[in-house]
Amino acid sequence: MQNPIQRLVCTFGQRSYGQLPLFGVVATTTTTSRRSTKSVQPTIMANSIRQSSSSVLATESSNKGMIIINRPKALNAINLEMVRKIYKHLKKCEKSKSLLIIKGTGEKAFCAGGDVRALVEAGPTDESKSFFREEYTTNALIGNYKIPYIAIIDGITMGGGVGLSVHGKYRVATDRTLFAMPETAIGLFPDVGGSYFLPRLQGKLGLYLGLTGYRLRGADAFHAGIATHYCDVNQIPELETALLNCPDADDVPDLLKKFHSTPEKAFTLEPVLEKINKNFAADSVEGILENLQADGSDWAKKTLETLCKMSPTSMKVTYRQLELGSQLSLAQCLIMEYRLAVRHLERSDFKEGVRALLIDKDQQPKWQPSTLADVSEEHVQWFFRKLPDTEELKL
Repeated sequence: MQNPIQRLVCTFGQRSYGQLPLFGVVATTTTTSRRSTKSVQPTIMANSIRQSSSSVLATESSNKGMIIINRPKALNAINLEMVRKIYKHLKKCEKSKSLLIIKGTGEKAFCAGGDVRALVEAGPTDESKSFFREEYTTNALIGNYKIPYIAIIDGITMGGGVGLSVHGKYRVATDRTLFAMPETAIGLFPDVGGSYFLPRLQGKLGLYLGLTGYRLRGADAFHAGIATHYCDVNQIPELETALLNCPDADDVPDLLKKFHSTPEKAFTLEPVLEKINKNFAADSVEGILENLQADGSDWAKKTLETLCKMSPTSMKVTYRQLELGSQLSLAQCLIMEYRLAVRHLERSDFKEGVRALLIDKDQQPKWQPSTLADVSEEHVQWFFRKLPDTEELKL
C-alpha cells in the first residue's frame, strides 16, 4: 500500500449531489388565506405541489409558514434564485408567523445541495460569489431565527441542504435521511456553517465527518447530534398536520416529543468512536494519517483509503477551518467560510475535482499539490486571508 502521507493521488468517489443543475425554474410564491380556520392537511398540499413548476413553494396557512423545496427531479438542489426566495420568505415569516416548517418534495431528498459544476465553470464571477454570499446570509438568519424553525430532513441532506437545516432549532430525521459533508473529495471544504456545527459534535466526530465525508444514514443523524428528533417516515404527514394546526408555538416541543421515537438501532459508529477520538486528536492531518497507520485495524485501513481520495489542500484547509471554528460564533464562521469560498473559486483543487467527476468523468483528479507535504503553511493561510473591505461578507 502506498504511504498516504507521502503520496495522496487516489481515485475520486462519486459525490451524490454534484451532478445537479444549478439554474432551474425561477421560484414563485403560493399562499393560502391567513384567515382560514380549517385545519391544514399536507396531503392536500402535496397534490398542488405535484402540479406546480415553482422550484420553491412559500406557503402560508393561518399563522404558520412553510417552505417547500420543489425540484424533486434534481433532488431539490438549490440555486441563487431559490436562495433569494427562501431568504425573502424566512424574513417575512419571522415577523408575521408563529412557526416555520421547511421540507423537500418527493421521497429522495430534503435538499442535496447545489451544482458545483456550474460554479467552477463560471469561476470567480459576481454571480458565483453572490450564490455563496446569499446562501451564507440565509444560514446566519436560520441560526438566529426568532420563531420555531422545523426542518424535516427526510432523504438526502448534503451541502446546501445541511445549511438550510442544521442551524435551525429543530431538525427531524427519518429512516430515509442521508446526511454527509463530502466536500473534501472535490477539492472544496465543508461550508454552509460546517466550521461551526462540526467541531461542536461529540469528541472528534465532526472532524472525522468533515475530512472523510462519511455518510450518516437514518437514525445515525440523530445519534450523531445532527438531528434533534427522529420520526418514522410514515408519521411525517401527521406531524406536519399537528404542527400546522397547533394553537401555540409553545406546543412545538411537546408535539415533536410526541412524534419522536428513539431509534432501535444503535449508532453505527459507536464501535469506533473511541478510535475516532484517539486517531483524529492529532495536531495535523499528517498526524491523523500516522495515527491511522499505527492503528492498523480494518476500520483504520478503510479510513486511510478514504482519505487517500481527498484533496490534500482541502484536508489541510478543513482541519484549520474546524480548528478555528470551534472558537467562533456562527456569524464569524460564515464570514470566514465566505473568504474560503472566494479563494476556492480563484485558485484551488475545486475546479479539478469537479472536472474529474462531472466534466471528463475519469474519476482521476490530479491534485495540485498532490501530497500533504507539498501543501505549505503559507498556501493554507492564503485561503483564510481577509478580503478587501468592500468584498467581505457582512452579517
